Amino acid sequence: MCIARGLSLRSGFIGLIILLAFTTQGCVEGEPPANTPNTPNILLIMADDMGYTDIGSFGGEIQTPNIDALADTGVKFSNFHTSVSCSPTRSMLLSGTDNHIAGMGNMAELLTSNQRGKPGYEGHLNNRVVSFAEVLRDGGYHTYMAGKWHLGHEPEHFPHARGFERSFSMLQGGASHWSDMTGLQATTQPVAKYSMDGKELHELPPDFYSSRSYADFLIDAIRENRGDGKPFLAYFAPTAAHDPIHVPEPWLSKYRGQYDDGYEVLKTRRIAGAKRVGLIPESAPAPGRHPKTKPWDSLSSELKDWESRAMEAYAGMVENMDYHIGRVINFLKDIGEYDNTIIIFTSDNGPNPWYSEEYPGNAGSEWMKQFDNSVANIGHPGSFVGYGIGWASASAGPLDYFKLTVGEGGIRTPLIITGPGVKGARQTDSFAYVTDIMPTILELTKLEHPETYRGRNVERMRGRSLAGVTSGSQEHTYAKDAFIGGEMINGKWMRKGDYKAVLVAKPFGPATWQLFNMIEDPGETRDLSKEKPAMLEELKRAWDRYAKNVGVVLSK
Repeated sequence: MCIARGLSLRSGFIGLIILLAFTTQGCVEGEPPANTPNTPNILLIMADDMGYTDIGSFGGEIQTPNIDALADTGVKFSNFHTSVSCSPTRSMLLSGTDNHIAGMGNMAELLTSNQRGKPGYEGHLNNRVVSFAEVLRDGGYHTYMAGKWHLGHEPEHFPHARGFERSFSMLQGGASHWSDMTGLQATTQPVAKYSMDGKELHELPPDFYSSRSYADFLIDAIRENRGDGKPFLAYFAPTAAHDPIHVPEPWLSKYRGQYDDGYEVLKTRRIAGAKRVGLIPESAPAPGRHPKTKPWDSLSSELKDWESRAMEAYAGMVENMDYHIGRVINFLKDIGEYDNTIIIFTSDNGPNPWYSEEYPGNAGSEWMKQFDNSVANIGHPGSFVGYGIGWASASAGPLDYFKLTVGEGGIRTPLIITGPGVKGARQTDSFAYVTDIMPTILELTKLEHPETYRGRNVERMRGRSLAGVTSGSQEHTYAKDAFIGGEMINGKWMRKGDYKAVLVAKPFGPATWQLFNMIEDPGETRDLSKEKPAMLEELKRAWDRYAKNVGVVLSK
């Protein structure tokens, strides 16, 4: 079959491409040969706001067979960490260095007056860093991206400007998963922004659904350049499972009745699941109910119905994302590229504790009145629902806290790496950090990080390659005495070996330093600060050095 380059097979995308006045550039008959062996393709998948135990291979009940198959053949990292929210994590992913250096010292939406204009607080991926897409593109790779960007809303900061030759992206923090382009916030983001190949889009195809449409675009982008001898980097960044919770049938109805026992029961089950698959020790204590979470038994029957339905739709949304990840993987198998592709799967942070009304400016606004958030309409177009703090705590399973905090539930996420050269079918408990992804990709592709890029000096990568761990040639990436830390929204953390000093900021935490043994107590239930004051002070001093080194400016 002859397929015109630049044209999508889906009718909605044909309409969109006509809208952009794309032209046919010829066609290729038959299936061209696969890429040259030993030059691996890269498929990098980053889910959005997904909890630590939301996938089956990490102890959850949601059916995610395609992601779980990656875990079965690859290396499953039980101790992988990110930032507390979307854009800081993505800046570290793209650059291999700290978010305070890369331009996302705080989310653009949350910048305070004392942070604006400071180095590292530009609110977009800045020119102090080079992205892995830029390095791979200049190193001979095709570079494709589909999904969430959140690293700059202006054309000079679009994915196309940072190394992606083809891209279809939602540019902001979150949006409707349907074609209406509704944003997240009444005052600052009432309408979401999208771009394709460097041009802003002003409408989406009528049949748009985020996970499916991004998968379609990525498949078409890979297909159109097949046979030219160049490997590809494909960055697939679904906006699932970020709220608003939207999902089509049959996934919307699949989990009916499965969460009627409530979020406390689910958290207990997820903890047992995490122990069953070996993520945490059998002896690890369970974190208690967060004080901001209402006991399930205290809810009215009407509110229980609403809460249960929100979680049912969320579970369907995660499974739907897995289905479309499977479509991309099966496409690679069909065209003979799967065995030559390194696949990396992770999430940008932990599960979101906010309901839709809790975004700044939403509560009581006229903008919020447009939505029908009745039980019957949850998940459908015209709804705007987040599943709230109770289910977020449950999604974190054995970990305490959630997104927006530096508790483990906010910054520990799944990581799976599989493909050629990976010694698979195993789990590692070695510490890993999101800044390690770019160094890993560069080592696997045999490309060097430049000291200068297009006439400007660029910051070195602070992360370390995980390739030694994935190949089985080394057990750990970081030495026992290495200090690794971070900061976001005034939350602070610092690791050394088995210990973590952490200050979880208000309104979710006590805003005081605590100390935990992360091997024995991954749920951060037993504060050791009084038993080991010298250890706590050592880690606090290390955090002060880190903050000075990367240029932390705390919010005021």
